[in-house]
Amino acid sequence: MSNHHDTTHIDWDEMGPLLERGAELQSPLYRQAAAWLGELLPAAGIRRILDIGSGPGVLTSLLAEAFPHAEVVAVDATPPLLERARIRAERAGFGDRVRTQYAELPSNLDELGEADLVWAGHSVHHIGDQRAALSDLARLLRPGGVLAVVEGGLPTRHLPRDIGIGRPGLEGRLDAAAGEWFIQMRAELPGTKDEVEDWRALLAAGGLTPSGTRSFLLDIPAPVPEAVGEQLVSAFAWQRKILDGRLAADDLAVLDRLLDADDPQGLRHRADAYLLTAHTVHTARRG
Repeated sequence: MSNHHDTTHIDWDEMGPLLERGAELQSPLYRQAAAWLGELLPAAGIRRILDIGSGPGVLTSLLAEAFPHAEVVAVDATPPLLERARIRAERAGFGDRVRTQYAELPSNLDELGEADLVWAGHSVHHIGDQRAALSDLARLLRPGGVLAVVEGGLPTRHLPRDIGIGRPGLEGRLDAAAGEWFIQMRAELPGTKDEVEDWRALLAAGGLTPSGTRSFLLDIPAPVPEAVGEQLVSAFAWQRKILDGRLAADDLAVLDRLLDADDPQGLRHRADAYLLTAHTVHTARRG
């Protein structure tokens, strides 16, 4: 096993294209989530939205689309990703309602201003003290406003259990290794605290009233379109990078074959690859 101490550092700038393509593919899922939020909040009454940890801004523009009277602020600590968000919003015709704001989390949360909707998509788990972060986010809400936290769901699946090369169950072992990586990543965050991830209870502890939890499914069956196939290649390449040293040699060899553009068993040539995942949105309202 090689040293993997540094592999928990995430280069968000480098990850930009992967994040952007992934979110684009998952747009149908997020549109469903936004429509559900529109049932919890009257669209005409939503004047300001914060997209916390916006990354390249795919969700920022979707929120602008779903809430046509709102100013939407993409909040992130990576300037190149904020620039992607700005360009995307302008291209979609939302340039007059979408703006970007650089902020280190959680230290700059108090500088973001009030909002009627705060969306935190897969961002809270990158903050060491998740309980305190949720309390800080709750304080940004105007009366009647909603905090929507995207955490949990189901592991993403791309391949059958037996793919004809290597030991069956590769993705299960990747999940286990990624789980260990996640534990170490969180352990290395500043001010990290262990927390039972009962999101409903944590939202209530932040002074909010839980207003519903729903999971949204994305199901792109095999054979996938070329754009989805390329995203699968990028996703497996990212796993190959961060899980080096956490996987057995035979699984690494299988990953290398899957990523080999010339291998007939590789991802680019497989008719059995698919994309199946689910994300869970936890909501709570300020009284």
